[in-house]
Amino acid sequence: MEDAFVLLITDRPDLRRTLARGIDLVMPCRTVSAWPEGGARPALVVIDLPAAGADAVRADTALTPTLVLERDAARRRPTSPILKTLPAATRREAILADAFAMIEVAIARTRVLDARSAAATTIVSEIFDSAALGAPFQPSEIDRGTEIVLAAVSEVGIGDWLATVWRHDAGVYQHTLGVAGYAAAFGGRVGLSRPDRHRLTKAALLHDIGKARIPVEILNKPGRLTAEEMRLMRRHPEIGAGLLDAQGGFDPAIVEVVRHHHEKLDGTGYPAGLRDGAITDLVRIVAICDVFSALTERRTYRDSVAAPEALATMEGMKGHLDRALMQAFAPVALGRAVELA
Repeated sequence: MEDAFVLLITDRPDLRRTLARGIDLVMPCRTVSAWPEGGARPALVVIDLPAAGADAVRADTALTPTLVLERDAARRRPTSPILKTLPAATRREAILADAFAMIEVAIARTRVLDARSAAATTIVSEIFDSAALGAPFQPSEIDRGTEIVLAAVSEVGIGDWLATVWRHDAGVYQHTLGVAGYAAAFGGRVGLSRPDRHRLTKAALLHDIGKARIPVEILNKPGRLTAEEMRLMRRHPEIGAGLLDAQGGFDPAIVEVVRHHHEKLDGTGYPAGLRDGAITDLVRIVAICDVFSALTERRTYRDSVAAPEALATMEGMKGHLDRALMQAFAPVALGRAVELA
């Protein structure tokens, strides 16, 4: 956790000085008077604000370890392993003791998240190796990878999942785990059942497996693809779906996502030029996650695009993406906390 920090949000200068000095002994402490939009997420948030301000910050930190110094003595907030409340009049030493304990919780969560990211990367790597070599896929491992993504996103949120994936992985694996993470968060946002969230996340995890048969020099080319290179690249959906069909036993709805995630509502997509109702909701959701993830990832040939700019770009893709689903996706894209049951 070399880049980890504690965010202290307070409007009391005396508390800011004394707590910041103590917290700095174990982890860098940044102090502000209001929740900052964007930027890196802290390992721990300490909130010392009037009730309305504290409530507003909690809406943004629902999945981040948080210590609230409650000024309303009659207020009783629910507690959890990542949320603790102390009266604002608590002695500084006691506040610091609880802050240090929650920093330990945050460190442990990060270690678990790193382990999950490593395990998911290994599984995705094995899936792509199997696709490249024509070896059988291991359905149990694909399901395990799906559950790892669902568990990580439910516990720490899409922002921390992506930060971990981007820190450790690159290229097609990073994209696969990013799309799967967005799918998991999106499924929770629109209220899908647990089995349906699993199906959606699994489809996202498999959506690009056909790229295992595309030459690496095309996948990683820094400039514009030639017409022939683009023809080869556009074969990956049918290649991936063909691999799943050849093995058998895969949910037809998932195979359809692999085959059709580049279709567009106006019929200008590929490989089949499907239009409107011929494109299922599962395909539409993964397509949105796929486009947004591609726009916001770092690539060898361009910088990443900020989430608001990526959403604006997607809004301009008239006739390509489902507008109602885009509206539902926007809070996930902007990094607002999504808690999954």
